[in-house]
Amino acid sequence: MACGGRLPAHYEWLRTAIGEYIEEEMGHQEWVLNDIAECGDDKEAVRASKTAATSASIATEVMIAYAYDMINRVNPIGFFGMVLVLEGTSTAVATRAGEALMQSLNLPKKAFSYLLSHGSLDISHVSFYESLVNQVTDTNDQAMLIHSAKVFYKLYGDIFRTIDAEFMQN
Repeated sequence: MACGGRLPAHYEWLRTAIGEYIEEEMGHQEWVLNDIAECGDDKEAVRASKTAATSASIATEVMIAYAYDMINRVNPIGFFGMVLVLEGTSTAVATRAGEALMQSLNLPKKAFSYLLSHGSLDISHVSFYESLVNQVTDTNDQAMLIHSAKVFYKLYGDIFRTIDAEFMQN
């Protein structure tokens, strides 16, 4: 929503697409919270949590902060670098990660509704994304999108590296 509000008038077509994307993504947090409940945790406590208690949470906060900074201070087109990372990696990783976690943690399949559904679901999102960014013709905006995607790949990787580091410590 913040990105759509910061786009210049010549990207009105992209603002419309962002609205459609937001509508598609609405409620996904409930899937994740339901999965947390299926794992035996209190989803309402998680929903109400306001603190970053782990380094994985800090890595997530940094990625989100970079996204907001990109939108508000640099160039809102850079936000689409994060969209590429999140949608693109979920098609490649979500289903496999969900299945591996389910098996290694001995959790029920219904505890992975979000991950198991997003691997295949996000294939259409990637096609939609591709059709949008291929319409961005301004070379500065293209360069910003590529630059931000590289940064978001690094930041997203940091989330997984910190999870792995915490797991190895325990």
